[in-house]
Amino acid sequence: MSEHQPPIRYDLQIIESWIEPGSKVLGLGCGEGDLLCALKKSKNIRETGIEIVESKVAHCIEKGLSVIQGDMNIEIDDYPDGFFDYVVLSQTIQQTYNPIEILQKIMRIGKRVVVTFPNFSHWHVRMQFLFSGHAPKTKQLPYAWYDTPNIRVLSINDFKQLSHEAGFKIIREMAIRTHSANRFGQTIKFLPNLRATYGLFLLCDAQAK
Repeated sequence: MSEHQPPIRYDLQIIESWIEPGSKVLGLGCGEGDLLCALKKSKNIRETGIEIVESKVAHCIEKGLSVIQGDMNIEIDDYPDGFFDYVVLSQTIQQTYNPIEILQKIMRIGKRVVVTFPNFSHWHVRMQFLFSGHAPKTKQLPYAWYDTPNIRVLSINDFKQLSHEAGFKIIREMAIRTHSANRFGQTIKFLPNLRATYGLFLLCDAQAK
């Protein structure tokens, strides 16, 4: 990344550090391509992105990224087994109707899978619900219950349990405290399910050789 390129979001910086140079990377729901762009510059990856919002795809293309517009649930079926070194599902799993099915699909096409999500078990969320009696709204989950794109709510502990039950091996995990667009943050090691705002996981198929 050049000195003129501003740092990407803190959670994306961590993902960037997990990706090996020269890898083939698929970004699902890649937004305006901030992570893919940073990886292309710093790690010389071969990037592919899938994004459903047309305007965001246009921004990606302006950055010189290989991104297509489409529904990731449909588009990923076209790729052969193990086609990508990494598949990144960043802050998207809580918006999927069948998280296990989508994880199984991307585990088929990716040797490694990165999953990140806002931690619904953060103490601020718990306290809001306890004292207000209303569905919580935070900087990480800023929507009212009736207009939210998040159709699932999960905690760091929930995702660990899902990974175990679905047969996914956790290679690396990190709990962090940061805001949704913040370039700075910190790693949370003590009581992460209570104190972290986001969980980040690097997975593989436990049965893969």
